[in-house]
Amino acid sequence: MKKKRKVKKNVYYILIAALVIFIAIFGCFKYYKYVTSNEYKLGKIGYSEEEVSTLLHLDQNKIDKLLKMNYDKNISKFVKQDYFIFSNLNSYLKYYNKNKSEKLKEVVSLINTKSNYEWYDKKTIKKTDTKKGILMLVNKFNYLDKNYKPTNIVEISNYYSYANNSIIEEVYLAYKEMWKKAKEDDLTLIVTSSYRNYETQEYLWNKYADSKSEEWADSLSARAGYSEHQSGLALDIVTYNVVMNDFEKTDEFKWLLKNAYKYGFILRYPKDKKNITGYDYESWHYRYVGKDVAKTIHEKNITFDEYYAYYIENGQKWKQ
Repeated sequence: MKKKRKVKKNVYYILIAALVIFIAIFGCFKYYKYVTSNEYKLGKIGYSEEEVSTLLHLDQNKIDKLLKMNYDKNISKFVKQDYFIFSNLNSYLKYYNKNKSEKLKEVVSLINTKSNYEWYDKKTIKKTDTKKGILMLVNKFNYLDKNYKPTNIVEISNYYSYANNSIIEEVYLAYKEMWKKAKEDDLTLIVTSSYRNYETQEYLWNKYADSKSEEWADSLSARAGYSEHQSGLALDIVTYNVVMNDFEKTDEFKWLLKNAYKYGFILRYPKDKKNITGYDYESWHYRYVGKDVAKTIHEKNITFDEYYAYYIENGQKWKQ
């Protein structure tokens, strides 16, 4: 009887010992897992719990790069910004440290679109990727060859346009659809300028430059090769008996502002965006990008330059 009790007692002690060993091993494993976690490592660098929570949304490759960097309170702030691109992080920080008065979201937009450089800066100028089709980017950093001419250029009927205008057929069909819808609301649209070849743009710019100066010409017109009109995707739209600068006062403009995106068009150079687009506000200049992209740009209230940098060049997907 005593022997059985002793055996039971020994088994009990063995179970207790095993449990203690298990708890110790589990505790060590848990501790090891914690001290090797991203959360612990980021905390050791100096990030707060709130900052760590933000940074943990990044993928492992990006976190690994952060772990090699010194703590910077602005990093998590930039990560929170819309259109944040990780590969631009150092550029964001460098620019912001020299321009503390800038809002973080403005810094992100400037760096993403390379608008922190001077317009036509040779360090960032490159040839437009025409393979992007209707989503090609033509601006003061992206140019079209002298010999570039879009395919499927068709003449625009005088019913929809002033004389001697032509455009890519896809754009023309979309414009006619938009024109007819505006007409149903007793509004009349008219194209005043459309596709221009390199030589025409060169003539216009030189005319301005010869009149006053190259700087003045740049304030009014794109240099040859850098005009969206050469892409065959841009239309200058007004209504009858209205000069361009007064178009924004018309009901037609108000209608376009609300409806142009439904037909694949965007207001290319909005108000207060010159630092991104390189152009003063142009209420008459519309760019065709297709209905889906136009809808995104309209709903996100961004420029095509910003859209291109984030969604096309950086390959991000739009999350509603």
